[in-house]
Amino acid sequence: MNYYLMAFKRYADFSGRSRRKEYWYFVLFNLLVYIVLFAADMAIISSGSAGLGIFSGIYALATLIPSLAVAVRRLHDIGRSGWSILFGLIPVIGAVLLLIWYTTDSDAGSNAYGLNPKAIGEDQLIAKIGEARAY
Repeated sequence: MNYYLMAFKRYADFSGRSRRKEYWYFVLFNLLVYIVLFAADMAIISSGSAGLGIFSGIYALATLIPSLAVAVRRLHDIGRSGWSILFGLIPVIGAVLLLIWYTTDSDAGSNAYGLNPKAIGEDQLIAKIGEARAY
């Protein structure tokens, strides 16, 4: 749950790096919340309508920027540019390629996008994020 909240604390931070753990916990909790909201939408809306309901639609809009930010930071963690997320626009092949990148282990040490979050520890990472926002 801390990783989910950490992604929201850094909701529009497209710089730096995010561990696999942070990305996948964010995806998991996002999916669980979306399923609950979708079920609530289906309970409220008549069975004949299609598409997003009001609750799941608002949630999808609210998590759009944080989802993109954590995905870009995840790509930074393996040394790829955030623009690599556009490979997802290629049908099938792009999704498979992104899945491989999202499951790839972090670059050891620092890379062009910052220090390795595994090496510095989560508490120190949160402190560095707080220091960076103070400026």
